[in-house]
Amino acid sequence: MDNSRQEPTDESLVSAACGGDDGAFARLVGNHKRRVFRLAARFARDADELDDLCQEVFIKVYEHLSAFRNDAPFEHWLTKIAVRVCHDALRSRRHEKHHMHLDDMVMELPDNAGNSKRETRQARQFLKYAMSRLSPDEQLIITLLELEEFSVREASAATGWSEANVKVRAHRARHALKRVVEEHDERYC
Repeated sequence: MDNSRQEPTDESLVSAACGGDDGAFARLVGNHKRRVFRLAARFARDADELDDLCQEVFIKVYEHLSAFRNDAPFEHWLTKIAVRVCHDALRSRRHEKHHMHLDDMVMELPDNAGNSKRETRQARQFLKYAMSRLSPDEQLIITLLELEEFSVREASAATGWSEANVKVRAHRARHALKRVVEEHDERYC
């Protein structure tokens, strides 16, 4: 006879947490914090903002846990909340005057040996710069589809936009990103 205990499901943890079991909520957080941090890291400007975004996600989850209907996996519901929190953060930055400028980035030409770490860092810096030039909606859809590799259906579920709307927004965002890259090439190459 097998006496090993099975790990509780997300649904049973949600039920227990709704019943007042704070330990069950802590286990939910532990089970999903890596995914939330990974997603939020795509949108955060620094470690402090990353912590704030993740904390806000889990506060919203806690506050709205009783609204979880269990008609889809808990992870999908959690992801939708995380996407909305990150999208709200992008939109709140829209009017800030602190935009990254390409001139402020360290852009060294690779030496003959080709330093791949430096090239990778420069590519990341350029991507961050290019993404900062996009609207919040464009940043969100590019991040979800291209960086997080969501399917159109998953992006639709996470954003609340129709699949057709996701496709249209993605098409427009890719063109906007292409324009940023072309402007850079015209200016610096």
